[in-house]
Amino acid sequence: MTGNSKFEVLHEFVEPARANLSPETWDYLMGGAETETSLNRNRMSIDALALRPRVLRNVEHVDLSGKFLGSSWRLPVLLAPIGSLQDMTKGGGKAPARAAAKFGVAHMLSSSCAPGLEEVAAAAPQHPKIFQIYVRGDAGWLDELVRRAIDHGYMAICFTVDLDTFGRRERDIAKRYLTTARRKASGEEHQARFCWSDVERIKKKFDIPLILKGIATPGDAARAAGMGIDAVYVSNHGGRQLDHVQGSTDVLPEIVEKIAGRAEIIVDGGYMRGSDIVKAIALGADAVGIGRLQGLAAAAGGEDAIIRMLEILEQEIKHCLMLLGVTSFAELDPSFVTRVTPLQNNWLDSAFPLLREGY
Repeated sequence: MTGNSKFEVLHEFVEPARANLSPETWDYLMGGAETETSLNRNRMSIDALALRPRVLRNVEHVDLSGKFLGSSWRLPVLLAPIGSLQDMTKGGGKAPARAAAKFGVAHMLSSSCAPGLEEVAAAAPQHPKIFQIYVRGDAGWLDELVRRAIDHGYMAICFTVDLDTFGRRERDIAKRYLTTARRKASGEEHQARFCWSDVERIKKKFDIPLILKGIATPGDAARAAGMGIDAVYVSNHGGRQLDHVQGSTDVLPEIVEKIAGRAEIIVDGGYMRGSDIVKAIALGADAVGIGRLQGLAAAAGGEDAIIRMLEILEQEIKHCLMLLGVTSFAELDPSFVTRVTPLQNNWLDSAFPLLREGY
């Protein structure tokens, strides 16, 4: 433990984060596109699953570790890429990189996160890291960026493929707000023209695992697996791009079935609790991306708070697995969940209902 007893439950990161952030940055972190239907569906799709426990099993010893992309991790959790994290915590991408290294989970750095891939690599030099790319230049520009990532020890490259244009995030638009990264953004037309043939070219040219983030349909997942993509990242960008899409957890089983083991699967979208992680793994995910929860912890207390968040998440996961009657993630399968009618809560109330009671 970090000794940071200020945080004992996950909802305790919320209010300090809000107090430390400007209203504009808070809305950037917590908001979604247009009506925020996709944002709420992410959480609702998790709430629409109930757990089905087994009893009278020996669960004295529980293994919480996970394995994906050839590495073993303390938890099957990925600190997901957050653009403009530098607006939320000192050091930007260095904070989650160091936290991931100290705790033992994967970290994916956003290419729109300062201080850049070189400095973040130096912040946690021995820990495996993944570099996520928004395409902002031609083939030569992209090849050079991939080479830089490889040269600085990144274990995999992830292309975000659901940002052909920026989603209409009305909280930001109404405040006339742009993040530090967005103010500097240029070359967005290159992302709009980025397509399957470009992915094939990169795969042939570079010997490094590739991930496609933003897969939301079984057809696209199958195409990615068919061309040898190492991991499919099921995501709707946290509900921040196209509004009115399915929640990630709703589409996950279809994608797992379609891929049939040909690629590993990462998923994100509304995962805020240990039981959420367990549900996703039971449905067939290999790892679960943590975005907003990571951002809340970073804003609440930087690197130490991110580590503490992971410690609490680990406690929740352990309790959940023990009470389900299993001793490892490998014992889970879809029979441990069943569909139910979700409670009609806003997504944040759904994850942290005690906030409404003033705890």
